[in-house]
Amino acid sequence: MWAETMIIGVMSDSHDNLDAVAKALEILRKSGVEAIIHLGDVISPFTLLKILEYPGKIVVVLGNNDGDTITLKELALKAGATLKREIHQIEVSGKRFFLMHGFGDAEQTKAVAEAMALTGKYDVVLYGHTHKVDVRQIGKALVLNPGEVCGYLTNRRTVAILNTETLEYSIIEF
Repeated sequence: MWAETMIIGVMSDSHDNLDAVAKALEILRKSGVEAIIHLGDVISPFTLLKILEYPGKIVVVLGNNDGDTITLKELALKAGATLKREIHQIEVSGKRFFLMHGFGDAEQTKAVAEAMALTGKYDVVLYGHTHKVDVRQIGKALVLNPGEVCGYLTNRRTVAILNTETLEYSIIEF
């Protein structure tokens, strides 16, 4: 069950960079994050195991590069985490969240995120896949891509921290 107000950590595109994952989790721990949403491309079970060590609620949406999805699902289930294919919807603090990794290339992914925001059904649209930080208000929705944990494509390792009540956010580079 989601708490009424939470500080959540949003991460994406870990791509098996265990050092970066460990640093990201430490930042989230020190920031008082109560739950983690990972927006895909964890990649391997050993990376998911590291994320599942986090002492809080964990939701993972699979990405296009995630392998061995059967083991990933089994590990998440055993740990009490939620793991979904491609998209997921949750409600926290009375706000509706749409979660996705991405579809097609970066432009298609951004277009899908924007379209979901424009439906008016969501207060927050979270997406990954492009490896680039993107935070915008589209209609009534906050659209947020936390960038990449791995740092492989942009040479930036980033995570987002989001207050589910106020929708105040910060992007942390590490």
